[in-house]
Amino acid sequence: MMEGPVDLEPRGATWEGMADRIGELAPDLLVTNEMPFGPWLAASPAYDADRAAASVRIHEEGLAALAALKLPAIVSSRPVPAGERLANEAFALQDGRYTPLHHKQYFPQEPGFYEASWFQPAMPGFEVFEVGGIRLGVQLCTELMFNERSRRYGRDGAELIVAPRASGASIGRWMTAGAMAALVSGCYVVSSNRAGRTADGQVFGGRAFAFQPDGEPLAGSTDTESIVAIEVDPARSRAQQSQYPCYVRE
Repeated sequence: MMEGPVDLEPRGATWEGMADRIGELAPDLLVTNEMPFGPWLAASPAYDADRAAASVRIHEEGLAALAALKLPAIVSSRPVPAGERLANEAFALQDGRYTPLHHKQYFPQEPGFYEASWFQPAMPGFEVFEVGGIRLGVQLCTELMFNERSRRYGRDGAELIVAPRASGASIGRWMTAGAMAALVSGCYVVSSNRAGRTADGQVFGGRAFAFQPDGEPLAGSTDTESIVAIEVDPARSRAQQSQYPCYVRE
């Protein structure tokens, strides 16, 4: 998991430094933040076709940069055309093979996060996939606030929930959401976030985090380490799903 800096380019010194650190850690599965490359589109309240196309292009370049990491598996998200707007598509790269996983379904509409103006889903969401040897589901940013989706992932056999984010300076509510997602699903929860301040003053809070299947904290990024590796045991998730509150019938 990682904190991706604002306006990240898939080339140059910043990206190369991140790639070197990822190479040192050599994870089996890398979880990036939500739409990690280029400017944050939803800062603007009105959809702009030119800016949308530019974001699609830089994320296409980003696919090549991610593939060049040569990791067994990567989960990230990117904008893709969807009618008159974009879809925020979570995807997996496994040995260079691209698999769409999920389109973001729930969108905020407020200053800094006018996502409903920019995005709409073009495929159903909340399916479980096997990626990097583990069964996982995706909840993109705001979706992590919806515990019913987390619980359903656990019921559907997921062992890990990944939650790429681009969230603001308030971190506490996201930690609560991550802990609750783990507690109700019996899954590990791993979330990466965009970090830093843009030129026009919008702040992204960073703080990548991971929770154990019982809802207890596992790890998080720090001021000195923005990329963190953890160990995940699918058997522990499966065992937790027979415990309270996961076993309780609805």
